Amino acid sequence: MTKFSDLNLNPKVLKAVEEAGYETPTPIQAGAIPPALEGRDVLGIAQTGTGKTAGFTLPMLSLLARGRARARMPRSLVLCPTRELAAQVAENFDTYSKYLKLTRALLIGGVSFKEQEAIIDKGVDVLIATPGRLLDHFERGKLILSDVKIMVVDEADRMLDMGFIPDIERIFGLTPFTRQTFFFSATMASEIERITNTFLQNPERIEVARQATASETIKQEVVMFKPSRRDKADGEKRALLRAMIDGEGEKCTNAIIFCNRKTDVDIVAKSLKKYGYDAAPIHGDLDQSQRTRTLDGFRSGSLKLLVASDVAARGLDVPSVSHVFNFDVPGHPEDYVHRIGRTGRAGRDGKAITLCSTRDEKALDAVEKLIQKEIPRAENPLGNAPAAEEASEEEKPKRSSRSRSKKSDDAPAKDTPAKEPEAQDSKPQKSDDKPKSTSSRGGSSRRGKSDDNKTVGMGDHLPQFIALSFDQRRVS
Repeated sequence: MTKFSDLNLNPKVLKAVEEAGYETPTPIQAGAIPPALEGRDVLGIAQTGTGKTAGFTLPMLSLLARGRARARMPRSLVLCPTRELAAQVAENFDTYSKYLKLTRALLIGGVSFKEQEAIIDKGVDVLIATPGRLLDHFERGKLILSDVKIMVVDEADRMLDMGFIPDIERIFGLTPFTRQTFFFSATMASEIERITNTFLQNPERIEVARQATASETIKQEVVMFKPSRRDKADGEKRALLRAMIDGEGEKCTNAIIFCNRKTDVDIVAKSLKKYGYDAAPIHGDLDQSQRTRTLDGFRSGSLKLLVASDVAARGLDVPSVSHVFNFDVPGHPEDYVHRIGRTGRAGRDGKAITLCSTRDEKALDAVEKLIQKEIPRAENPLGNAPAAEEASEEEKPKRSSRSRSKKSDDAPAKDTPAKEPEAQDSKPQKSDDKPKSTSSRGGSSRRGKSDDNKTVGMGDHLPQFIALSFDQRRVS
């Protein structure tokens, strides 16, 4: 079995790895580190939670151990799709570079430009950034990328989902052609293939798991949900979520609850807190300081339930998450793999439960096609939701039929057959009533005349109550 000591890492880096408690590399690390140390481009594909971050961090530190950065000219660049993932990568660099005299900077939104510029001006060996904030600094003239020797794109498929590909292509154009490039991703879309063919030179491809597969240590379940009424669907779904959390009991030590929309994140978190659950939201619209406090609380164990949008689905490393609840089936099936990958990490057991309403069944089918297996159906803990829905569907036509029958029963009571001949005989039709009055124009010209009681223009389908004169209708 391969050990870190067999990978020709810098001794100081190896010492930091051993102090962190790691002895054996994961398959993606064992496959990626040797070619990276040889100076080759690397394309790494592995399911989330398999150690991709260390797969590029460790060889980068070994390659950068010698040399010194110049002001505003970083020696290496790591691009991440989200602030949280960028901050986590920075923590990994801090852990493994403790015995190296290397500097690093973190460029993410929500932090003062002046503070970041002050660090860049001193020169940094490792620059970790989100694409938008990196380009902001470049356009301000505060950053020069012509000295980048190593470039990393982490969670490349997530970059696709978030629309960062044009920015990534632009950043590639700002870096030297001779750079060494690492691509790491959990899935491999056709667009990623195009990018790698364009910007990577004969890369070493390491694929340690079938694309879009979930860890075998994760127990997956789906709970089918049918609301009793459409206007009560959201509230009943939140009640089902609470019942599922309660049903897991003490086994649920902490959990991440994923919603598709940011508004739902806030609503679900507020609802859980209302019913006494220890929950907090995290999504892209929150201040960075609040997001950091929430994540720190979840990592430390002071916060039990983290309600999140997909901003937290990729790359967040909280090893001891016991459960993942998908409040919504994700719109992109790849996101399902990344969401549930927050549990069952580092060989631990985990459980992922997904709520699926009738409108989400197509999305669930797409997920099952992607992971190439059927997710087991679990019993609805409330038990009565489907029955309530069936009852409501039966009641609707009954109510409408009763209302229709009531109208038809009332009509003869108002215009009885006894009054019909009276309406026809009370004022005989004049001989000068010619067929011209059957036209709408002729009828309107005679409107208001007291001797014209018969309404024309509707043929044999004339309703009886229309045939009554105005005085008769008023009396009845």
